[in-house]
Amino acid sequence: MASDAQNTARSRLSALAEDPTASWAPARRLEQDAALLGRLLMTAANHQQSGGHTPDLTADDLGAGLSLFEDMRATLDRLETQIVIEARRRSMDWRQIAQHQRLNSSQAASQRYQRLMTRLEEIRQGVR
Repeated sequence: MASDAQNTARSRLSALAEDPTASWAPARRLEQDAALLGRLLMTAANHQQSGGHTPDLTADDLGAGLSLFEDMRATLDRLETQIVIEARRRSMDWRQIAQHQRLNSSQAASQRYQRLMTRLEEIRQGVR
């Protein structure tokens, strides 16, 4: 059921622009990093399935993959925050936002937004 909602959301957003990531660097970088992580996992799976007859991943390869996550999380946090700000600017209430985020209450949505803002401020200040 959740995947139906996600597929509906993807279809709706795809209709907004022919290639929405083409000119927006943060989303494009996320897409590229996710593809790189997918390739890393495929390489690992291929090595296991071939019984070790294909090149194995090194600790440096895995470390490179792990190093992408913190920046990806920060980018996702910024994107989510910007969408929530735009939703509020366009008069969506916290209850509506909570429904779209699959949260149980308007309070949960508001608290999530506050946590995101705090985390982003800590990143900006170099605390994280």
